[in-house]
Amino acid sequence: MELLKLATEWAKAEVFSTRFFILFAIIFIIASIGFWQLGKTDLAKAYIIPTLVAGILLLIIGSGLNYTNIQRVKQFEKDYNTDVPAFYQSEIERTESTLKEYTVVFKVIPILIIVAALLILFFNSITWRAISITTIAMLIVILLIDGTAYARMEKYHKELQMIDIENETKK
Repeated sequence: MELLKLATEWAKAEVFSTRFFILFAIIFIIASIGFWQLGKTDLAKAYIIPTLVAGILLLIIGSGLNYTNIQRVKQFEKDYNTDVPAFYQSEIERTESTLKEYTVVFKVIPILIIVAALLILFFNSITWRAISITTIAMLIVILLIDGTAYARMEKYHKELQMIDIENETKK
């Protein structure tokens, strides 16, 4: 039962965390509306589409992850009650796989931030400046949220490894 409790607590924390994607999406969309309604300069008007696109992308990411993790919470109890050792093994494998994926994310996103920063330097267009700055802001949001998710996943993985599966199956 300790395994089920641990997995469920982790998934619920993920549900809470993914809602921050939705929160930041709303902030980007509100900023886009603000630039549209109040923007008087060409630069302010150039931010309308990039902030809207960033908001929609974050909304899609947040909604997808939120739905997936809510379903995962429901599925954990079924999988645990069906076959405890198989559930344990699948969680170990899933956490290992996800931790490897985060390693890629933490290498790719900084490169994308550097590329967006270089676009600001090399293209003197206000449109490219707005796109690049919005992209950098969106990628920083993703890094912040994924950074906490990575730490949670790493902790969850270590806690999974410490569970005595033989005692777990006897309960």
